[in-house]
Amino acid sequence: NITNKPDLDLLSDYKFDYIFHQAAISDTRVYDQKLVFKTNVNSFYDLLNIAKKDNAAMIYASSAATYGSTSSPQNIGNESPENPYGFSKLLMDQIAYKYSIENPERIIVGLRFFNVYGSKEFYKAKTSSMVIQIGHQILDGKTPKLFKGSNQILRDFIYIEDVIQANIKACAPLNNGIYNVGTGIARSFQEIANILQKELKTKLETEYIPNPFRGYQKHTKAEIKTSKINLGFEPKFSLEDGIKAYIPEIKRLHMSENL
Repeated sequence: NITNKPDLDLLSDYKFDYIFHQAAISDTRVYDQKLVFKTNVNSFYDLLNIAKKDNAAMIYASSAATYGSTSSPQNIGNESPENPYGFSKLLMDQIAYKYSIENPERIIVGLRFFNVYGSKEFYKAKTSSMVIQIGHQILDGKTPKLFKGSNQILRDFIYIEDVIQANIKACAPLNNGIYNVGTGIARSFQEIANILQKELKTKLETEYIPNPFRGYQKHTKAEIKTSKINLGFEPKFSLEDGIKAYIPEIKRLHMSENL
């Protein structure tokens, strides 16, 4: 528990070269600001102190939620968060900038992940991606449910293997900073459902339901030019390739759930 000092003290038994900080309350629908800031912001100072003590590189998860509903493509420096989670990640980025100025010899990189999908996200339950949620609906024999106008709700979906590579590349950046991790291509929720039906060999109709969420991003598309230049990051998986690679895991998880 990164908010528990005795737990963090256990890390003093180790010396780190690299710290990959992915822990957070990441549900954008959690509006308990005190809890979100305690977990996401306050604990960041403690982890940075560990990085400083060990002279370790700090690679941490920022988020595309920092952009809110700003127009695409989303660029670093044009943020407008609309929920406690997005605001907490923007504060982390500001803390990282200050840390980098005060410790210019140390590596610190924030990665703004866009819509990540892929293996192991099942454990995020209701906050897992639309890819696995729709995939399991289809495998249940149910008509996939999408929000009305889903053909016009576009997101930058990025496969987990590309995200892993971004983290590895961030260990040796040309410059410290905050970088977008996406494909730079916006795709619709409708396309996800269509690709899944093709891969799962089904021809179900689609049920469209009202969108109950406020502050809902309608279009995201990462500007990744600076990520390519400073990290050497180059996404390899299209949405079609990522979903195809993910299908065996989607099927396996669905089978284990229904044993």
